[in-house]
Amino acid sequence: MAIRSLSSKKTLAGLKETSSRLLGFRSIQTFTLPDLPYDYSALEPAISGEIMQIHHQKHHQAYVTNYNNALEQLDKAVNKGDASAVVKLQSAIKFNGGGHVNHSIFWKNLAPVKEGGGEPPKGSLGSAIDTHFGSLEGLVKKMSAEGAALQGSGWVWLGLDKELKKLVVDTTANQDPLVTKGGSLVPLVGIDVWEHAYYLQYKNVRPDYLKNVWKVINWKYASEVYDKECK
Repeated sequence: MAIRSLSSKKTLAGLKETSSRLLGFRSIQTFTLPDLPYDYSALEPAISGEIMQIHHQKHHQAYVTNYNNALEQLDKAVNKGDASAVVKLQSAIKFNGGGHVNHSIFWKNLAPVKEGGGEPPKGSLGSAIDTHFGSLEGLVKKMSAEGAALQGSGWVWLGLDKELKKLVVDTTANQDPLVTKGGSLVPLVGIDVWEHAYYLQYKNVRPDYLKNVWKVINWKYASEVYDKECK
């Protein structure tokens, strides 16, 4: 009986170790830089091809690379039971993971003029904008003003509050996703107001960038997200 009991303990310990290794392996999901659905120069003159290429290939890629590295380190820390390392990694995961999430949305929020960029939203989203902001012009004015006033780096958002069933305009600092402002918030349009999004073309005049970026906003995509989330 004692031998069987000892054998059972060893077997259970082996299964636990094997399961931990397998679960640890499965938990590491790597993320990749998404392709753009248009050429880098397709948004000119609103956003130059040089800015788009650097923004996508250098900045977004850096967030993806650093996010993957942080997740790998997190997996090792969890498996070692290193609580201090787990806590220390949270800021890198939030910053780089947020950078990946936000930029992945941003590219979809843009479209060349010849592909509908800048065309006013129609349907249910267009009506909701009129209801909450008076008009599309009212929304653009509000988002542009809040984006220009944001100190340092960050994002200005048009979001849907699914809980309150209304549109909201908000800003987030650094690379914080909109969801950090509330779990019921869904991003519809996010505009990057980090200097790397406009400096090569607009220098330090952020309001000029915010004035022109609306010419290539993809309202069709925003409308699709809105309709899906309202169901």
